[in-house]
Order: sequence, then C-alpha cells, then structure tokens
Amino acid sequence: MPVADTSQLISGVAERYASSLFELALEANSVDAVGSDLARFQAMIDDSADLKRLIQSPVFSAEEQAKAIAAIVAKAGLSGLVANFLKVVASNRRLFAVPGMIKAYRVIAARQRGEITAEITSAHALTAAQETELKAALKGVTGKDVAIAVTVDPSILGGLIVKVGSRQIDTSLRTKLSTLKLALKEVG
Repeated sequence: MPVADTSQLISGVAERYASSLFELALEANSVDAVGSDLARFQAMIDDSADLKRLIQSPVFSAEEQAKAIAAIVAKAGLSGLVANFLKVVASNRRLFAVPGMIKAYRVIAARQRGEITAEITSAHALTAAQETELKAALKGVTGKDVAIAVTVDPSILGGLIVKVGSRQIDTSLRTKLSTLKLALKEVG
C-alpha cells in the first residue's frame, strides 16, 4: 500500500473517532477536560518507547492491546470518556491512529472555540514559556487566538516547523543544512 494511502486511511479513521469523542465530550460538558487527558496520554506516548511500540505494532492482538491500555489508563489515573475511548479504540485495533485522533480532537475543539490550530514540530519539548511566546507571536501574525499542537521530532535537529492552515514556515536546522549543502554543490 503506498504511503499516501496509509496516511489518508489513518487521517480518515482519526477524524471519525475524534469527532465522535468530541460530540460525547460536548454532551458531557467536558471538552477541555477530555482535551487535557488526551494531551497527557500523548505525552505518555512521547515519553515511552514501549507504549509507542504497543500502539504501532500489528504483532499484538486486540485483546493484548486492550488489556495493556486498560492497565496504562488505570495507572495514569485517566478516567471517564478518555479511558473508555482508549479501551474502545484498542479493542477495535485502531491504536495506531491514536496520535492522529488526538491531533484531530485538538483541531475540532479549537475550531469550536473560534481558534485556529498551528501544528508545531520541534526537535525537543517546548517549555510553557516558549509555548506562550509562540502563541502570542502566531496571534500577532494571524489576528486570531491560536491553539498549538506540538510534535517532537529530534530528526529536525533544532529550530521549528510551523504549519498554520496551508502555510508552513520551516526554520529547522535540518532544512537549513540541506539548503546550505545544495548551495555548496552549486558553487563547487
């Protein structure tokens, strides 16, 4: 299966699940609480190679994934909608799409609040102060409140990649180095 087809499949699955979760959160008047629980779970994924493997690997059965997720959710103190949601996702063998579901949920919730969402890729986790500064800078550029979804990708080496709607600003060190390498080839 070509890569584009896989990412479209994940994004379609992610959006359907995220919008269902959002509807439930809206009914329960807990959109922000669900959002922060999802952010906590995403942080757990980012911090644990084992959890990442559990989510991404097709080797584990639905039963094994569901048991593991139930234990993780209980240990992390996640309850209610997010706990049930993750258990359903695991038993439906859709854990691979959880990071996409979390991103999609953030976008839906931000849209509901009248915010726009910026996808940020950083070489390392941002501090609260850096996130605040980034939000303020983006608000200055867009004129709207901006919710940010940060993904950590050490392969960009340094700097940031900021995506707002169809606009992308790439200040990553990896891109700067490849541009420099290209320029040096042209000179030599």
